[in-house]
Amino acid sequence: MRQYETSHLIKAEDLNHHGTLFAARAAAWFVEAAFVAAGCACNTSAGIVCRNLHNLSFQKPVQKGAILRLQARVAAVGQSSFMVVVRGTDALTEELYVEGAVTFVTIDSETGSRRPHQIVLDEAEDEQETEQRMRANQLKEQAMGKPMHMKK
Repeated sequence: MRQYETSHLIKAEDLNHHGTLFAARAAAWFVEAAFVAAGCACNTSAGIVCRNLHNLSFQKPVQKGAILRLQARVAAVGQSSFMVVVRGTDALTEELYVEGAVTFVTIDSETGSRRPHQIVLDEAEDEQETEQRMRANQLKEQAMGKPMHMKK
């Protein structure tokens, strides 16, 4: 699948009390990057809602002045849901800062009920995309399972 990219210059207003990128700001950009990929994959932004944020994981702090590159692509699909993986790296060094995934559901705007999205995954372009798809499918299976305290 096509990968979509957005970038953000980390400025003073994006920082937390430690002087690094505020997690809530990063999360907002993360979900926005995923939504861009979702909307482009569906050929519309209408009727797409965020269902779940999976494993948003920070690998290292992002400093003021860094350029955060967020790369997002659809990695797993169901009938009305699909998962977008996102990687946030330093635009200059490609060092990994943050990664995770977002599940979206397509709904009928009038009824609010789920509707099919028509996304079909093509062949993975490289090893990284193959790995992202495997991880996305694992997350999808975990999300469909029962919570740990309910398993017998």
